[in-house]
Amino acid sequence: MPPLHVLLKLGQKLNEGKTKEIYSLVDQPGLVLVQSKNQITAGNAVRKDQMEGKAAIANRTTSCVFKLLQEAGIKTAFVEQHSDTAFIAVHCEMIPIEWVCRRVATGSFLKRNPGVKEGYRFSPLKLEMFFKDDADNDPQWSEEQLLVANFSLAGLAISQCEVDIMNRSTVAIFEILERAWATQNCTLVDMKIEFGVNVTTKEVVLADVVDNDSWRLWPAGDRCQQKDKQVYRDLKEVTPEAMQVVKRNFEWVSEKVKLLLENPASGRVVVLMGSTSDMVHCDKIRKACGSYGVPCVLRVTSAHKGPDETLRIKAEYEGDGVPTVFVAVAGRSNGLGPVISGNTAYPVINCPPITADWGAQDVWSSLRMPSGLGCSTVLSPDAAAQFAAQIFGLGNHLVWSKLRASMLNTWVSLKIADKKLQSCSL
Repeated sequence: MPPLHVLLKLGQKLNEGKTKEIYSLVDQPGLVLVQSKNQITAGNAVRKDQMEGKAAIANRTTSCVFKLLQEAGIKTAFVEQHSDTAFIAVHCEMIPIEWVCRRVATGSFLKRNPGVKEGYRFSPLKLEMFFKDDADNDPQWSEEQLLVANFSLAGLAISQCEVDIMNRSTVAIFEILERAWATQNCTLVDMKIEFGVNVTTKEVVLADVVDNDSWRLWPAGDRCQQKDKQVYRDLKEVTPEAMQVVKRNFEWVSEKVKLLLENPASGRVVVLMGSTSDMVHCDKIRKACGSYGVPCVLRVTSAHKGPDETLRIKAEYEGDGVPTVFVAVAGRSNGLGPVISGNTAYPVINCPPITADWGAQDVWSSLRMPSGLGCSTVLSPDAAAQFAAQIFGLGNHLVWSKLRASMLNTWVSLKIADKKLQSCSL
């Protein structure tokens, strides 16, 4: 990639941490450059060393992670990777809290909770927060301590609403990355993330970095194979040979994380409509499928008027080996759904376009099925697409991540709407 000065005019250094520097961008107000360093630290920099190539490795890792989360629908500060060692981000004022999410008990949790055995599995996830204060070794805080701190960043007061949003977001982010790493037979044991307030939009977003300093990763669930920074923390003596092992682990993670962006064998939704008069209804299904990254095909066929053609079309999609969910859209008497369901082992969803006049009567042809048929009925086109995506999400982490992020974003929008309503009422 080109040198930084060729493309960007750097302004003042806004912040410098142990592993990165942040610069304003003269020609791009509201954006910053996050420049990684080759330094690796442990114990609040009690131990620190230079690791050649770490800046590029960390930048690759965090860029891939942010791309995965953004494509899912998670709001982050990340804009784009700029160079081998830097990325561009939205300017945020950082909330001085590390949110830690744990699936497996290990590390400092065991010291703070004597009697808990390493490997104890948290279901639901265990969430903790730590105030960023190097001088006091980042003490653990309660939610109440965070609230009474009365933080105000970029003009946004951090109230119960913002704390709840960060809480929910941390869990969703962990679950998305946990499921992604599972595709590589890696257990995401725990991770830490930070949030900031976008100085332009005043939104709370995932910020800072998410790299191999941010989590514990155990291939095959085996701590002995750990690939994260814990290997560096555990060194009794830092030698050139030991640092090479640490570097190889970091490189392994940066290569594996790219695979998380790859879409596994994709499925498809085939919408069978009884008439082109149902096109508007079917287009809603297709559009909603697209939002989950699921391809959708529209076909016209009538199980009443041309059952042989209906079964031929069905066989066409069964024969190429692509996992398929059929959605039957038929008004009046729905013959499509039952006929398809009775002749395929693939999932079938009825999504009849209900009308005001005879809808209450017509819907029974989708609800009352002969024995041996398992097709479901979903009246909303958006909900039918969501149901199909949930089926594919069982085996596709990218589809699942979009569903999970959508759940989070719906919850957040309701939370913010309630906060605005309360402020108006007051």
